[in-house]
Amino acid sequence: MKSISTWFFGSAAVFALCGMVWGIQMSATHDYLLSPAHGHLNLIGFVIMAVFGTYYALTPQAAQTSVAKFHYILVMVTVVMLVPGIVLAILERTAVVAQIGSILAVLSMAMFGVMILKHGVGDQRAS
Repeated sequence: MKSISTWFFGSAAVFALCGMVWGIQMSATHDYLLSPAHGHLNLIGFVIMAVFGTYYALTPQAAQTSVAKFHYILVMVTVVMLVPGIVLAILERTAVVAQIGSILAVLSMAMFGVMILKHGVGDQRAS
């Protein structure tokens, strides 16, 4: 089985590619209406997931927990809800999906903070 860090990095790469293609499409059509959703895809989907992946690569005792696996699932659900939710809000269909995605984003960052407080940063077993 792949490490949780690999899952975070792999997903980050996929989201980055999607964000790049979306950015090219916006540029080609000169339609930047959905740029806030594009920005959140890049920020949470790529940057934040890569940061989390880096943390789990550096801190194996945290990466081996079931909480880390749940953290990955939570962040994936966050991106999958938040980005389309922002699109729906911009198009004035509904803001509820974006609101739920935002709450999940806060929860995933809080979970990251808890992991840092509990496991530290780096391989504490080697110290």
